[in-house]
Amino acid sequence: MIVQRGAVTAVLAAAALMLTAGCSSGGQGRPERAGRTADGTASGTSSPRATESVPPAKGSVRVLRTVAEGLKTPWGLAPLPGGGLLVSSRDEGTISRIDEKTGRKTELGTVSGVSPAGEGGLLGIALSPDYASDHMVYAYFTSASDNRIVRMRYDERKPAGEQLGAPDTVFRGIPKGFIHNGGRIAFGPDGMLYAGTGESGRKGLAQDRKSPGGKILRLTPDGEPAPGNPLPGSPVYSYGHRNVQGLAWDGRQRLFASEFGQDTWDELNAVKPGGNYGWPRAEGRSSDPSLQNPVAQWRTDDASPSGIALVNGVVWMAGLKGERLWRVPLNGTSASAAPQAFLTGTYGRLRTVVPAGGDRLWLVTSNTDGRGSPEKGDDRVLELRVR
Repeated sequence: MIVQRGAVTAVLAAAALMLTAGCSSGGQGRPERAGRTADGTASGTSSPRATESVPPAKGSVRVLRTVAEGLKTPWGLAPLPGGGLLVSSRDEGTISRIDEKTGRKTELGTVSGVSPAGEGGLLGIALSPDYASDHMVYAYFTSASDNRIVRMRYDERKPAGEQLGAPDTVFRGIPKGFIHNGGRIAFGPDGMLYAGTGESGRKGLAQDRKSPGGKILRLTPDGEPAPGNPLPGSPVYSYGHRNVQGLAWDGRQRLFASEFGQDTWDELNAVKPGGNYGWPRAEGRSSDPSLQNPVAQWRTDDASPSGIALVNGVVWMAGLKGERLWRVPLNGTSASAAPQAFLTGTYGRLRTVVPAGGDRLWLVTSNTDGRGSPEKGDDRVLELRVR
């Protein structure tokens, strides 16, 4: 059981470490400052290698089918290696398995300790890197006192409703609030556990490197600060975030993240170890050279971004308030064309998007979260073909 640890307090030493540190998930040197595209949304953060291919500027989305419907406050989704989709329910605190062929839903069980309220509850889920042998499911949830990350053994041989083992807390002490609880977790190509957190409505936490709030954390599977982190002994990988909602890597192990803005700009960021992403000093693009600029930014009515997925050099980003799926083609860690919107208003609020193999995606809607439109129907999982 891991309790949040203090960071190095010497400011000059910490700054030097942050600017020079790298890690096995693809950290690079300090980027060039970003420019603007014609519409003012996409910006560059580094130059790609010459061998990287650039996807077409324009793409397409085709809805192949509705995989399952009648879901209640779905949040996280994790495909199982042998088939099946695990889906978390924010407000019910349960994890269910969906047969992606028939749509049949089976409840694994309730995650004990979840205390849902506002934007908090049972949020992101991820499978252990050693899932084939340990059958561990990781979950990020809001408890009565904090946000935390736990892991549970999934035993499908047991009766439905009793298939989840008792949660083992691997990291605790992430600030909670009625808003901005973060919640996305994912294992990176380096085998480390990444977690996107929120500042719980307390702006100062995002710039406080001793707090896990308003950060991207990088942990070992056991919840320890990962080797190679910018500050030794600290779980903080990047800071200055308002509310990180999506995490994904490209084919060169570079990390991208989506996050909510306040009133002006939502962001898609290319994440660098030790990078300061500005909040609350800046929202969206800034002229301050000490801050990292976003790859792309959107007016908050058009996005309120949640999950992201990377397929063939393209970031696909689910929008909640914007009720659309955004396509952002990449050239390295720069947007190679203006973002393109799909499914605008068709399925309501969009929460989570996950690669489904090849040119397909799983997409989860979020109309039962208290902010959705009842006329959009129950929440569902969709299968998409994207280009």
